[in-house]
This record gives sequence, structure tokens and C-alpha cells, in this order.
Amino acid sequence: MLEHLLRSGHEVRVVVSGRAHGFIVERLRSFEKATIEEIEGLTLRYLGNRLKMTRSIFYNLQKAPKAIRKNIKVYRKVAEEGFKPELVISDFESWAALYALRHRVPVISIDNMQIIHRCKHDKRVAAAKGFDFRVARLAVRVKMPGAYHYLVSSFFFPPVRKRRTTLVPPILRPEVIAAKREPGDHVVVYLRAADGRQLLDVLKKFPVPFRVYGTEGEATNGNLTLCEFSPTRFLDDLRTARAVIAGGGFTLMSEAVDLHVPMLSVPIERQYEQELNARYLQNLGYGIWAPRLTEKAVGTFLRKTDELAENLKAYQRQDNSMLFDCLDELLDLRAKGKKRPKRLESPAMGKWNPK
Repeated sequence: MLEHLLRSGHEVRVVVSGRAHGFIVERLRSFEKATIEEIEGLTLRYLGNRLKMTRSIFYNLQKAPKAIRKNIKVYRKVAEEGFKPELVISDFESWAALYALRHRVPVISIDNMQIIHRCKHDKRVAAAKGFDFRVARLAVRVKMPGAYHYLVSSFFFPPVRKRRTTLVPPILRPEVIAAKREPGDHVVVYLRAADGRQLLDVLKKFPVPFRVYGTEGEATNGNLTLCEFSPTRFLDDLRTARAVIAGGGFTLMSEAVDLHVPMLSVPIERQYEQELNARYLQNLGYGIWAPRLTEKAVGTFLRKTDELAENLKAYQRQDNSMLFDCLDELLDLRAKGKKRPKRLESPAMGKWNPK
């Protein structure tokens, strides 16, 4: 998306935290109109495949004074250097939204998290809309209120319940869009938060070649190949995989769906957004989900991969053109001071049409 904006001639200032900073610096190196500032973001702590809320809160409180000072410094730098944006685009990021609020600049929200709050969900899919659902919906609602428009990326399309909301296909890297599906025999495994020893013990029980990412170092142990992470290598393994076993993160799940790779999703416990993604994946017949990685869950999944692969053939592969067209129109409307057309003011139901 950043590359699209820059190629369209826009001047773009990026604030970003974590590992994404180095990636974006390298990716946008050749663009003269791109400026990238690093800020501090929140860090989550896990034990096994479970989010440790208390540990996460205390860790972030410990680093909060230093992080806030750094972010305020970046905030002032952006505000005082004469950069006057016409629009702020936020990927569920609070500091950019705060800047927009203080400077009365409209915000376009682009993420997949807003689907929790801005869409209607069947009770059977949304886990009976229990406590975790209500907490997640409240958290998403207060994170990015009052945006000019919400572009919500998704491979599933529940009815939209909020105005100024458009569902668009998943945002995919150009490398994924260009990748050709050539299914083989191996299964890709990527569970960063899982207990490594328990994970390998379960996988050893199946006569299937597993390529396991997220471990330290490279090694071969029977049917297991431990792989150092490389974006190029991982994508090549994914497009040629029989199936993939991973968490509930939206990026990898949407890439697997787009490439028609069946997926066993094991969401991180207490991360409702991941569980919702996984439940829709199973509901659509594109994969199955399990609360824990067990021998039974893996066995059931491996027996169903052919059936799931057949279901995935019905999913039409997408590119990013719908997102880019909608974003360009919103930018043009703001620049000309025009109101949104009625089709963008009402729930778009995932079928936005630029004409």
C-alpha cells in the first residue's frame, strides 16, 4: 500500500514499530518521497501457546516511560518539521490516530481487526458471542473511533453493520500474488508461540515430511526439517505444500487461503481475533481449527487435506486492486472536498465498485 501511494506521487511519512521498521526501511529505500520514523509499540508475552495478559501488562508498564518519551519525540518531530498531511492512514495504530485528532486531519483505517466491531457475526461462528467476544469488540471500538472511512481486509465477508465501512480482499504481498500453486507432499509448520519440544514430539508421530519454521537453527531429524526463517524460502515452501499448520494470524491465513493451501489453525489462547479468523476458516471449509495442537487434531487435519483442498478451489484468487481503487477514490474525494457517494456511506458488504 505504501508503495502504491508513493508511485502515485504522494509524499508519505511513516511511523512504525518493531521488526516492521527494518523491513519498511529496506523496501522503501528507493523512494525519495518516503520518510520513516521508528516508534515504540506494545509487546505481548506468551507461555506455550497462551497469551499471558498480566506478564504483558507489567512488561509494557516497565518500558512505558522510555517508550512514551521516544514516541513523543517522534510526534513532535513530525508535527514541527512543517509536514502537513491531508490524510492519516492507520493500521490499528494509536499514535497516528492521535496525531490526526490533534491536528483535525481525517483518518482512513485499514486493517482486519475492525471486522470484529463493524460486522455482524453468526453466533455459531463467533463462539456464542461470549465474554471474550464482547471484550474484543469493545477494545476494537475504542482503538480507532470516528475514522473518515474503514477499509477492512478479509477473506470472509459477514454482513456489515456500521456505516463508512468497506470490506476488501486480503492485502497481499506482490510475491504472494505472483506465486504459482504447485502442491507437494510436505506440510509447513509455523507456530511461534507454541512449546517447541511438545510441537516436535507431536509431529514425529506422523509419517509426513514437516518443514518447521520458528525454531533456532537448521537441522533434520527424521521426518522433521527445522528451517531458519527466510521470506523467500517460506513462501516457496508454502506454495508447494500439501498443507500448513500455523496460528490464527490473519496474514499467513489469508496467504494460505489465496494460494489454496489447507490450514490447521491453532490460535493463541486469549487472542479472540485469531480465534474468530480460525472459526471462519473452518466454517468456509478452507481448513480446521483446534484450541491446542494435539496428536488428534493433527491426525484429523491430515485426513481431511484433500477435501479441504477441493473446497479451496472455489476461492477466487485476488490482487490488491480493489483496495487501491477504493483508497484512491477516498483520497480524491478528500482532496476535492466532496462527500462520499452513497455506496460508500452505506454498508458495502465487501462489494465496492469504483463505477
